[in-house]
Amino acid sequence: MSKQKKNALESVLELGELSEIISRIKSKKGVVGICHGCFDVLHAGHLKHFEAASKLCDILIVTVTPDQYINKGPNRPVFPAEQRAELISGMACVDYVGVNKWASAIEMINMLKPTILIKGQEYESNAEEVNPNFLEEKIAIEKIGGNVAFTYEWVSSSTAAIERMRR
Repeated sequence: MSKQKKNALESVLELGELSEIISRIKSKKGVVGICHGCFDVLHAGHLKHFEAASKLCDILIVTVTPDQYINKGPNRPVFPAEQRAELISGMACVDYVGVNKWASAIEMINMLKPTILIKGQEYESNAEEVNPNFLEEKIAIEKIGGNVAFTYEWVSSSTAAIERMRR
């Protein structure tokens, strides 16, 4: 069900466009997975997460947090949402990318109605520390008949890497 990409920007879509694609895929009994996060600065842990996530679904969509809702320290995000989206879209394992409009994924989940919300393993055991919105996002995906899945890959942290560079 994956489309052939010509360039990265062709796969960065508005949420309304993603909603139409998801409806079409789900009407054919396809499984749509969504990974959501800041993804600033992109690193190999993100790639491994997306590769593992793509194996759990027919279509993998990644949504990025808008700049105004990133609170990870001074001068963050390093890259604006549109650049983060374009970089992610260039990955072979990612079918589509969108920039979320809200502070959390809750409204986006309600709008897009994916089959699976896919998070990294760090969310399974200490979700409140990683992201206080995660439990509400889990409830949102379950309310629409979906579920949460986790990937078990190498975990890294952009924030920790940036902090190491500042020392």
